[in-house]
Amino acid sequence: MPLVKIDMMEGRSDAEIRTLLDTVQDTIVDAFGVPENDRYQIVTEHKPGRMIMLDTGLGLDRSEKVIAIHIFTSPRTPDMLKDVYAGFAKNLKEKCGLDPQDLFVAVTPNGVSDWSFGCGEAQYMTGTL
Repeated sequence: MPLVKIDMMEGRSDAEIRTLLDTVQDTIVDAFGVPENDRYQIVTEHKPGRMIMLDTGLGLDRSEKVIAIHIFTSPRTPDMLKDVYAGFAKNLKEKCGLDPQDLFVAVTPNGVSDWSFGCGEAQYMTGTL
């Protein structure tokens, strides 16, 4: 059950954002093997100048279309992580026209005690989920 936060500059249409969200979800389902209905996504749009995404000396040429995807998830294998990174680059280019240089991904692993899905309960810890 990943929680996915996506930061981007303002300017995409609702349809473009929906396609991006659907593509991100499909990629995570494929790479991590999570159920399709495990979908928790938050989009934050920023005014120009409110996101600075440099290239860390890699020579990346980022544009105003840059997006940052932050995934909070149970620990995943290195191969799963490589698959999700490559899947995002390929699928977002194909379905959204996103240049892979405009893609930044960070993953924060966590455990069963770090989630509550509602009602003030720890569903993973209690075994409800």
